[in-house]
Amino acid sequence: MTIDLFFERLWQQYLAVTPSAESIHALLGGGAPIVNDHIAVRTFNLPNTGVEAFAKHLLAMGYVQGGTYHFANKHLDAAHFEHSDPTVPKVFISELQVESLSPQAQDIVQRLASQVNDELYQRPEVFFSGRPWQLSYSDYQALLAESEYAAWLAAYGYRANHFTVSVNQLAGYQSLQAVNQKLLEAGFNLNTVGGEIKGSPEVLLEQSSTMADQTEVVFSDSKHSIPSCFYEFALRYAKADGELYSGFVEASADKIFSSTDNRS
Repeated sequence: MTIDLFFERLWQQYLAVTPSAESIHALLGGGAPIVNDHIAVRTFNLPNTGVEAFAKHLLAMGYVQGGTYHFANKHLDAAHFEHSDPTVPKVFISELQVESLSPQAQDIVQRLASQVNDELYQRPEVFFSGRPWQLSYSDYQALLAESEYAAWLAAYGYRANHFTVSVNQLAGYQSLQAVNQKLLEAGFNLNTVGGEIKGSPEVLLEQSSTMADQTEVVFSDSKHSIPSCFYEFALRYAKADGELYSGFVEASADKIFSSTDNRS
């Protein structure tokens, strides 16, 4: 699979549940192309379904592994991957430590995973395969009570849960504050967990994001509107050698995860 097709498939799947993204694209880009800094994908740390199961497809497309990350409060591990061509978006993959859930929630996750043929994980299409299992709304609610991440992943499956505007390459904007102000004036809701801007020039990365759209999801027993995906905005700063920092900041990423959580 070509990299262009890979991201096009991810983008179209993302737009199907994130209609605000097209409006934001038009608002910030004015019709001009917008450079994507990175996407993010969520998975479980079960055998043959975790970060490594997805990473092997990226490595085959010319990516190399960058940093690794741990989010103790959310019971997540993650890694990011960069392409040898710096104009190609980075990919951030996180996995939930299923063993951190209650026995009841672990049982739900195991039942979901048991519905999936392992062959799915052998193809790069797994990244945009969607929800490969049946899920009841009651099981969704049970997971949501313990882990919003687990509930979201159970409901939406495999997809880019966000795309990210590279503010460094966004014409007409010199700061992330200016981007946020434009979004607020247009009526978009921003993630304010930890402040509208997460990070700082000192850690070489500033990030902000919208709150996820609401999309109707068909469960095995009913339909309900729940948070889907969001749009992120990243401004990177140069390291001492003059190159832009390409990694991620755990404290900031931890807050970005809250963009799909509307329980507060």
